[in-house]
Amino acid sequence: MMHEDAKTRVLRLLAENPEVTQRELSQAVGISTGSVHYLLNALLEMGLIKFGNFSASKDKRRYAYILTPQGMAQKAELTRRFLARKLEEYEVLSQEIAALEDELADSSAGRKAKGLSK
Repeated sequence: MMHEDAKTRVLRLLAENPEVTQRELSQAVGISTGSVHYLLNALLEMGLIKFGNFSASKDKRRYAYILTPQGMAQKAELTRRFLARKLEEYEVLSQEIAALEDELADSSAGRKAKGLSK
């Protein structure tokens, strides 16, 4: 899952800002710059992105990472799966939070009945 989450986040970030640097991707996704480099090369080999020159930069070594049509389709599918996982996690957490709140309420009510409230 972690690799898929990183891939999803990188594709989403590239769609928003093709001229983002590997360092910026690393910081935004929370993985090492080396991992970002490896992931970008894998996305390139899969045909999900292509490299273009960063047009506005004086440093012509910088690249723009452009999603291909296949990359856009993959991003949409990964985003759908990512959202489904996060909604499932949210539901589980919501139930756990409700149970903890009930437990605290019951505990507070029991303490008040015994005259032990703060």
